[in-house]
Amino acid sequence: MAIELKVPSVGESITTVELGEWVKAEGDWVAKDETVVTVDSEKATVEVPAPTAGRLSKILKRKGESANVGDVIGEIDEKATAPKPAAPPKDAPPAPATPPPAPKAPREPPPEPSSPPDTAAPAADRAEETVRMSPLRRTIAKRLVQAKQETALLTTFNEIDMSVVGDLRRTWGEAFQKKHGVKLGLMSFFVKASVDALHGFPQVNAEIRGEDIVYRNYCDVGIAVSSAKGLVVPVLRAAERLSFAEIEKSIASFARRSNDNTLTPQELEGGTFTITNGGVFGSLLSTPIVNPPQSAILGLHAIQDRPVAVDGQVVIRPMMYVALTYDHRLIDGREAVLFLHRVKEAIETPARMLMEI
Repeated sequence: MAIELKVPSVGESITTVELGEWVKAEGDWVAKDETVVTVDSEKATVEVPAPTAGRLSKILKRKGESANVGDVIGEIDEKATAPKPAAPPKDAPPAPATPPPAPKAPREPPPEPSSPPDTAAPAADRAEETVRMSPLRRTIAKRLVQAKQETALLTTFNEIDMSVVGDLRRTWGEAFQKKHGVKLGLMSFFVKASVDALHGFPQVNAEIRGEDIVYRNYCDVGIAVSSAKGLVVPVLRAAERLSFAEIEKSIASFARRSNDNTLTPQELEGGTFTITNGGVFGSLLSTPIVNPPQSAILGLHAIQDRPVAVDGQVVIRPMMYVALTYDHRLIDGREAVLFLHRVKEAIETPARMLMEI
């Protein structure tokens, strides 16, 4: 009896997907709950598991084809006989020794050309390849254009002395990892600092909805993560309630599952503010783009030792440029500058966050 393999629900508002890679081919044996194929939606890539053990008898939709949620994309014959385990390989005889290659005869120098050489590149070096955008990449492209067309974006910059955070990580990093099983990274400090600043400047955490402004008393912070499929932004729900360890564990899980295609669409929905770290790729300075309907995004960059003036003396400190891109329709320049300055103060003197001052 053939069991239908159907497109699962991949999100509340998603009705159409695009078929990705078929992990199994027609005729392959599949175990129950083993991944058979992936489907790409506008928000995430989702693995489709086998509903039963059997042989994949028919593939009805190929890679790149569209399908609706609930459509049958393949069939599994659950009455098929399971394959027998492979016999252990016998010892193979040693490969015969091969004689060393004969020495090559010396090459004669080419004659001088009587006409100018042809400098045109060979056709094989000028090939082109057309690849269809994935649904996720198409959505990213559409939302970036939307952000440019529908918002009044402006960016303000500052720089942060990372000395204190660096000292804390060196002092407590080993004990932190031993207790929590995850490294003490930079992102948890910036999430905490951003939450502190969002409470001080609630319009940065708000959004424009029609002719209204919606303010929030919670901080759902999106963390931009690079994956093989493109940039995804899973969300730390109620970040104001999370500890350093909970933040680091969540971010490590996001990074791992973004490449395993196991992030759920629900984890990518919503968000009231976003943090992106181009510094991990070496970026020194950039202007991130707001993810609508959010009103602001914080961009982090590479840490560099630079000379700075401290108490009238020039000293070398690990410095990071930070950028806040914001929707000027809702956030005035004063609030944007003060928000970023508060993030700077919180990172340079983390104790003030504990004192809530």
